[in-house]
Amino acid sequence: MLTTEQVHLLITIIFGTFGLIAFGIIFGLLYKGIDRKLSAHMQGRIGPPIRQPFRDIVKLFTKENIVPENAIGWVFNLAPIAGLIATITILLYLPIGGFNPILTGQGDLILILYLLIIPSLAMVIGGFSSGSPYATVGAQREMATMIAYEFPLAIIIVAIAWLSQRVAASTTIHAFSMLSITQMPIWGSVGIIGFIGAILLLLVLLLVTPAELSKIPFDTPEAETEIAGGLLAEYSGRNLGMFYLTDAVKTVVMSALIVALFFPYNLSQLIGLESGYIAMIIDFLFFLVKLLIVIVFSVTLVRVAIARLKIDQVVYTYWVWFTLIALFGLILLMWDTQIGLPRVVEMLGL
Repeated sequence: MLTTEQVHLLITIIFGTFGLIAFGIIFGLLYKGIDRKLSAHMQGRIGPPIRQPFRDIVKLFTKENIVPENAIGWVFNLAPIAGLIATITILLYLPIGGFNPILTGQGDLILILYLLIIPSLAMVIGGFSSGSPYATVGAQREMATMIAYEFPLAIIIVAIAWLSQRVAASTTIHAFSMLSITQMPIWGSVGIIGFIGAILLLLVLLLVTPAELSKIPFDTPEAETEIAGGLLAEYSGRNLGMFYLTDAVKTVVMSALIVALFFPYNLSQLIGLESGYIAMIIDFLFFLVKLLIVIVFSVTLVRVAIARLKIDQVVYTYWVWFTLIALFGLILLMWDTQIGLPRVVEMLGL
């Protein structure tokens, strides 16, 4: 027999999950539209209307869903569903708009790292199962890209988890959980050397994001001008629509992850506003602004400024340069704790 508290928790999880699904899809498509509009203006074009992604998704879900003759049908149809479910699941572990995560616990930051692999892995499996040579080449490229960008991403997660563990050792909060990281922001836990290390980690994470989202210049698995769409060459209708939604929701996920790790501050606290509905609305709107800023810097500006890289350039860039920068950031965090310099917030008198 469930207790009243357990029933309340179950209802919160159920309704919270549906709310996050709606939030991820609506704002994911909205930010895709804004991203396309901004990039068009940066290139001297008019660009599609901001509502265009909503039109695209409606059209895709009303089109015929074609399965290639040589495809493994059940795998081909299951891949986009698995990718979308995994992406939505990550939202349950992220603080959204000033609200605590629906699901939380010690080590959930590591779980998020694993869940981020599933959408890309689903695309790889879907590409291989389609029986198309273009999709096979795209799947091979996606695997190489995953191996490349997961390394610096893992270093970033390990660095933040390690710092969170040290901070949590002197407090009562759980070690390296998303909730503890938002309660103890990284900028308030480091000195000047660690501050520089945290900036380097943030820079690498911003540059890992376009690869996670398969955006230019790291979109070699889907290069339309080279391999006719690659991974998605044989997908259409509802299946292609679910991959489209996965990309939209993952855009929100990656942006929300960056915000949670590096910018978890609420505007209501900064302006001294007491808790209430007004504070909740202000914090939510402030969160949406932070998401947009992250998307502009990590996706829009990068794909406008840089042309598509070759697959060997992508792997070399992540394995060598970004990995070295992330390792240097981790080392600076370790030196900072050993030297014991005053924290940046103390130096600034905050």
